[in-house]
Amino acid sequence: MTTSKKKIKKTPTSKFRVILAVFAVIFVSFSYYAYQIVYTPNVDTKGDRAYIRIPEGASFEQVMDSIDKKNVIIDKLSFRFMAKLMDYPELVKAGHYELKNNYTNYQLISDLRAGRQSPVKLTFTNIRVKKDLTRKLSEDLSATQTELDSLLSDEKYVKALGFDTTTVLTMFIPNTYELYWNTNAQELVKRMKKEYDTFWTAQREERAKALGLTKTQVSTLASIVQAEQSQHADERPWIAGVYLNRLEKGMPLQADPTVVYAVGDFTIRRVLNVHLRTDSPYNTYKYKGLPPGPINLPSIRSIDAVLNPEHHDYIYFCAKEDFSGYHSFARNETEHLRNARRYQAALNERNILR
Repeated sequence: MTTSKKKIKKTPTSKFRVILAVFAVIFVSFSYYAYQIVYTPNVDTKGDRAYIRIPEGASFEQVMDSIDKKNVIIDKLSFRFMAKLMDYPELVKAGHYELKNNYTNYQLISDLRAGRQSPVKLTFTNIRVKKDLTRKLSEDLSATQTELDSLLSDEKYVKALGFDTTTVLTMFIPNTYELYWNTNAQELVKRMKKEYDTFWTAQREERAKALGLTKTQVSTLASIVQAEQSQHADERPWIAGVYLNRLEKGMPLQADPTVVYAVGDFTIRRVLNVHLRTDSPYNTYKYKGLPPGPINLPSIRSIDAVLNPEHHDYIYFCAKEDFSGYHSFARNETEHLRNARRYQAALNERNILR
């Protein structure tokens, strides 16, 4: 008896089931990967804050280079894929952006696409001259120092703001401001003018008027007060009182910091007769009244010290010989010379010659 093997033929239904199963596997795998690309965190900053700056006109590849340098993207391939899927290469926007920890591809690319920047904190203090200011501002903003120098040296432009090219420095009130990194030079100046106008309240303007000073003159005197007393702000109203007394009496201010400014050597610690001979409107030993403009960027506290001076009858002051940073005040030249001799002897003892 012979047996014959029957071939089992695959029916169309069984073939369909196989295809369906393969498709299901592919679909599930693709869906899982798609989910990973979109919703899985892909930024790891290891607890630090990471930022990138995208200049105007930057390409997608330049953006990718900036991001790569931060080394915070876990899966770079999926990030690129998602960026192209969202048409980001055609929608690059300049700005300062935070690469936030645990951000997904979708979240980060959405921020970049929409231009949702993180503002930068702009702080400027200890500024002596205009170039110091423009250099500091250009470090934190995309506006260049050349652009800022040009703008603040434009006589017609600064006159429209109510200043001249010397006094325009007083428009910048030292503080911390939030701005977008790609703020241009004109936008920055406009913002600073707005902050200046806000700072000068009706009360402050009334105080300036009562002293017989303009706002610019207040800031100029405040810059001298600050240069005289950089360590102990509590003494600034006393020093302001001395200078206001001298102005009222028609006496020259005889402020050493203005002489240092006129000479242009900020390393000078001891003003000598050779320095006093410097012919400059900033030399308040040679010329009465206030100098043409500020000798630094005075702080809010220094400006308020001038607006709220200590009322006394002192017309001289001299650094104390204990080098505490405080001063000895005098009502007449005899007292002052006695104080000055003590301080000069202390300088000689420490071999401070200049």
